[in-house]
Amino acid sequence: MRTQRQPTAPLAITLALCALPACGPAASPKPPPPAPPPAAAPQPAPQGLPVVETSLENVGLDGSAIDRSADPCQDFYQFACGGWNAKVEIPGDEVGWYRSFNEIEKRNEAELRRILEEAAKAGGPDPVTAKIGAYYGACMDEAAIEAGGAKPIADLLAKARRVRDAKGVAALVTELHGRRIWALFDIEAAQDMKDATRVIAQLDQNGLGLPDRDYYLNEDDKSKAIRKTYEEHVARMMRLAGWAEAQAKAAAADVLAVETELAKISKTRVERRDPKGLYNKMDRATLAKTAPDFPWDAYFQGLGRPDVKELNVTSVRFFEGLSRLLKATKPAAWQSYLAWHVVRSTAPLLPKAFVDEAFTMQAALTGQKEVRPRWKRCVDATDAALGELLAQPFVKTSFPGESKPAAESMVREISEAFAREVRALGWMDEGTKQRALAKLGAMAYLIGYPDKWRTYDFEVDPKSYAKSALAARAFHTRWDLGKIDKPLDRDEWQMSPPSVNAYYDPQRNHMVFPAGILQPPFYSVKSSVAVNLGGIGMVVGHELTHGFDDEGSQFDAKGNLEDWWSKDVGASFKERTACVEAQYAAYEPLPGLKVNGKLTLGENIADLGGLKLAFNAYRAMRKGAAEQTVAGGFTEDQQFFLAHGQAWCGKMREEALRMMVQVNPHSPPRFRVNGPVANLPEFGEAFKCATGTPMRPAKMCSVW
Repeated sequence: MRTQRQPTAPLAITLALCALPACGPAASPKPPPPAPPPAAAPQPAPQGLPVVETSLENVGLDGSAIDRSADPCQDFYQFACGGWNAKVEIPGDEVGWYRSFNEIEKRNEAELRRILEEAAKAGGPDPVTAKIGAYYGACMDEAAIEAGGAKPIADLLAKARRVRDAKGVAALVTELHGRRIWALFDIEAAQDMKDATRVIAQLDQNGLGLPDRDYYLNEDDKSKAIRKTYEEHVARMMRLAGWAEAQAKAAAADVLAVETELAKISKTRVERRDPKGLYNKMDRATLAKTAPDFPWDAYFQGLGRPDVKELNVTSVRFFEGLSRLLKATKPAAWQSYLAWHVVRSTAPLLPKAFVDEAFTMQAALTGQKEVRPRWKRCVDATDAALGELLAQPFVKTSFPGESKPAAESMVREISEAFAREVRALGWMDEGTKQRALAKLGAMAYLIGYPDKWRTYDFEVDPKSYAKSALAARAFHTRWDLGKIDKPLDRDEWQMSPPSVNAYYDPQRNHMVFPAGILQPPFYSVKSSVAVNLGGIGMVVGHELTHGFDDEGSQFDAKGNLEDWWSKDVGASFKERTACVEAQYAAYEPLPGLKVNGKLTLGENIADLGGLKLAFNAYRAMRKGAAEQTVAGGFTEDQQFFLAHGQAWCGKMREEALRMMVQVNPHSPPRFRVNGPVANLPEFGEAFKCATGTPMRPAKMCSVW
């Protein structure tokens, strides 16, 4: 499934590590006093190996991040990150700040900015440099953008005002979808879940202006306040687009009413975690019966794909309800709704007044204090439009030649650790073990950047950012829909190489680790094995485990949605995942606000499995070592766990944390650290935690 960048949070069917780096705990702990507690005292090297003393910094850890007043057996996150949290302030243009994700992203952004500014000045014959430079330059030309006003969207707004019936709604929706403005629903090319070799069309619910359906339907005070803020925001945006004040207020009321009806027929985020429920394959005739009031023939014709014969519909209920809504809603409300989605989607391409007003809603949802600087927004925009062009100069400077083979070696070691775990499982029968190992053996991994770069066949107008951006959107829609009925490209990348992220795709059965995340402090060829495995190794294990979490486990080695588990083993697996669900559902990021154990289940399983696999791989890679390194008084095992903890050091504004808990499938960082270590006996042994302490409970959850 499409992964959409939310205004809050990180590590996402595709199952990604971190949709945004800005997710972390809500409050800063107190500054740390100097004296370490007994639980963190140095331990002797195992097996009597000779000890080499060094500093934490020399192995790739941050000694100043540690809160030595905290007991690692009570709250390991606080121990690993408390010092960092106490001294770090969230920048005004961010919703949160992560020690790893944001610090890497900050370096990557600076390098991408350098590349783009040089390209914008250079011009010249090189097609890559010329294109990325022209796009970035147009985005940075604020004077031209201000002079253009709302003219770039005037034609679309005029068409919205002329809508009179369901046919008119569909005609404009078709045109908007061609520009990736997802009014009502969206369309994409997707693998057939029951035949992963085939690429078919897929229709999915969409069309909401707020981040989640529950914002429209919940009756708590915070949801009501957000709805009021949203309605006022829509009215102000419509005024900027040329509506009179009374018209703008009426339009905003219509928008909220239409979107509330869409929310009522939309699946919840928990429902959308069920792959079987998302698979409803049908032919065009069945689609026409499901939603008879939408002219599907004209829609596919307008998108240049009249030949589409069959497709997947992720929610039959949604499209049935949408058909009824087309008849029941007055034309004036559709005019307002469609015009609003034009304005909302294109606001980043328009003058500062639109950008600033769009930010007021972002601030209300996340607590962000300032609009991000224009250069940062233009770096992101160029990456989104021309990602694999921009990546080419980036990997030359930021992904040294030795990084790729070193990362590949780590992935192989973690894959072998998973194979050993599967063979040793007592709850899995031999037949199911062999099928699990077959899936593991078929799993591919893409590291750094693609073997073959994409081309981008659209014109960039250096004098018009909006024109260039809309051309890029139209190209990406054509390119995506052009994959329908074509041979599957299993090596296609769904993130650009500079991304500070990673993902696993269950239908392609592959893991992808972009060059952007293979950077310090997550990963460095200069860091120790223990620190690299605790950082990027956990990420690798996390993505691999996604192939066997509660969603990924429903897909076989070829990527088909198929039940390959024996009945008894499947029941045992569900018992084990229920333990994880209950564990995380008890976590409370803020007073009265608990983690949704069902929504976050897949990511939590991946975190538990990822840390366990990384630890076992680290031990295997250090087997036979002639000596052990003790860094700052910490053994190699302790260094491994500190690397894991420090990878997730973070702070988040309260508003953003609340939004994350509501909409994001990942747990807040404190629990991404404490949850896995509390289920790994080796952690308790490393830090000499007594049984019954929070980080070494008497009952532990274990899936893989």
